[in-house]
Amino acid sequence: MRGLSRKRVTWVVLGFVVVAVIVGLWAFQPWRVWTRSEVDEALPTDFAVTTTTGPVTGASIPTAAPAVLATGEFVTQEHETHGTASVLRNGDTRILRLEGFSTSDGPDVHIWLSDATAGGDWGKYDDGRYLPLGPMKATDGNQNYTIPADADLTGLHSVVVWCDRFNVAFGSAPLAL
Repeated sequence: MRGLSRKRVTWVVLGFVVVAVIVGLWAFQPWRVWTRSEVDEALPTDFAVTTTTGPVTGASIPTAAPAVLATGEFVTQEHETHGTASVLRNGDTRILRLEGFSTSDGPDVHIWLSDATAGGDWGKYDDGRYLPLGPMKATDGNQNYTIPADADLTGLHSVVVWCDRFNVAFGSAPLAL
């Protein structure tokens, strides 16, 4: 009887260990350290600068030219991050454009505009005001994120690559909005 009890305890402990390993793999997703993805989104056509070689007529002159509201270079925080972030406006439409962007992969990584300044303590970004723009599209490449038309950008000072799962900033770029 004693051998049967010891065998049962062994199986129960082994079951808990297997469950703990599965939960740990789900939570930490360690394979993402080695995964990369790439996207190369073109600048939307209504934001592109056009040139003409022929005569310009009044009908062909754009009424509102695209404007760069702010731009900044990414700085590394918890993970190596590079590239340029720009907020562009054309009429009532605004986008965040990431160019030459590169960072690490991770679980639940998002792009935010934040009221915190870029760099420094990576834990500060979720303490104040932030505007989530969506999940990160890829670890590398040019990307566009639409900024909601009703979003107030006043007081937002940076763009942040934020991991919601672990509450850390991979990197950030200063923006003077």
